[in-house]
Amino acid sequence: MRTVWCCLFGWLLGFSAWAEPEAYRALVVRVVDGDTVWLQPESGGAVRKTRIEGIDAPEICQADGRAARDALRAVLQRQWVHVRSVRRDTFGRDLGQLQWQGQDVGEWMVREGWAWSYRWQGDPGPYADVERQATIAQRGVHRRAQAVYPGTFRRVHGPCHAQ
Repeated sequence: MRTVWCCLFGWLLGFSAWAEPEAYRALVVRVVDGDTVWLQPESGGAVRKTRIEGIDAPEICQADGRAARDALRAVLQRQWVHVRSVRRDTFGRDLGQLQWQGQDVGEWMVREGWAWSYRWQGDPGPYADVERQATIAQRGVHRRAQAVYPGTFRRVHGPCHAQ
């Protein structure tokens, strides 16, 4: 029984550290795609692969995937951002909210039509209203009537690296 309590206590300690958001300033050293960047923290240390929280951009092998990456790259490459790292995803990437010049980068990507609000189990995500406006204005990926949400694309075609 003592082992169970020790394990539970250790798990709770790990969970509370995981749940604590970390805020820092970082340089964008690489834009991988429309929702993933490599960040070099100003304080030093290892470069962090970070996925932008709250959005889902087209896969790089999907229609407009490269255009989404290029739009994000044009704004953020070699720029300083403020990061609020909230947790890690199932692939071990940091999930973070990025601010550039006082602007929410995830919201900007959705507003410009280069990403969708991240949907999960019926929740339309944090940028659903912004996405609706981009769709009506036919910006970015929404200029194509057949635009496919990235989660749907991955379920049908698998990840790009598997193709």
